Amino acid sequence: MNIVFMGTPEFSVPCLEAIIGAGHKVSMVFTQPDKPKNRGHKMQMPPVKVSALAHGIEVFQPLSLRKGEDGEKSLEILKELSPDCIAVVAYGQILPKSVLDIPKYGCINVHASLLPRYRGAAPIQRCIMEGEKTTGVTTMYMAEGLDTGDMILKEEIPIPEDMTGETLHDKLSEIGARLICETLSLAERGNAPRTAQSDEDTCYAGMLKKEDCRIDFSKSADTVYNQIRGLSSSPCAFTFLEGKRLKVYFAQKLDYAADKPSGTVIKGEGLCVACGKGALRLTDIMLEGGKRMKDSDFLRGRRIEEGAVLGEETGGK
Repeated sequence: MNIVFMGTPEFSVPCLEAIIGAGHKVSMVFTQPDKPKNRGHKMQMPPVKVSALAHGIEVFQPLSLRKGEDGEKSLEILKELSPDCIAVVAYGQILPKSVLDIPKYGCINVHASLLPRYRGAAPIQRCIMEGEKTTGVTTMYMAEGLDTGDMILKEEIPIPEDMTGETLHDKLSEIGARLICETLSLAERGNAPRTAQSDEDTCYAGMLKKEDCRIDFSKSADTVYNQIRGLSSSPCAFTFLEGKRLKVYFAQKLDYAADKPSGTVIKGEGLCVACGKGALRLTDIMLEGGKRMKDSDFLRGRRIEEGAVLGEETGGK
């Protein structure tokens, strides 16, 4: 098949590689524009662009598919390429109807949830944060709504109690790469199923914001634990220690109740903190200006008194 691939982050790369490996012709890759990264603000290519260029595939990076000169040029390019299918994996832009109508087999999306659950931008992190026990990948025909198109294939996996967002991301990315190839094969043979989504069963996985990452220790230990592991290792949950941002990559739930105010450092092995209900040990942390380390190593170099309170932002940090 003649494929145009649209994707941007690391999650999309295995899908692109799998499509190429399956023998399809990827005539062009659309991805988001290069962006400045890190403290030096050096321009960095999206992971999908790096992969495409390594395979000698032409890359186009429009600011928008919907409006302006970039929108007009995108439509012109796509019509000229006349793809059999547009494969979309975490592209980061909404496709207008004018684009959806171009390919013979439609625009097929890989979504990292069991639709109609967790439509939206952050299904991987949100499902863990909500304490879900299972998730998966869905391929679907794209429609004008947000992740509302008819479903094609699904694959479900369990979410173990200690799984992080980072680990789940990698597993779902691998599944997505396999499912997109199976889906394209079915579409080409005319055997791809179509199952309508039910709006009654849906929930929305909105884009993550700074407030989603800040830990509120007044919530239960279960809730905070799920937040920490869901956001690990990016964008990462955080609190404050003596006015400095403290990133928390992982934690352990403690099997005893802490009769102390929320956020209070309590007696225990490692950095143990009282929650609204229960308590946690913050096992993998990084203090602002430092490096990631185990709490036991951190406490060997920095004494934190029992009774200290985490979460208080001071000094304009």
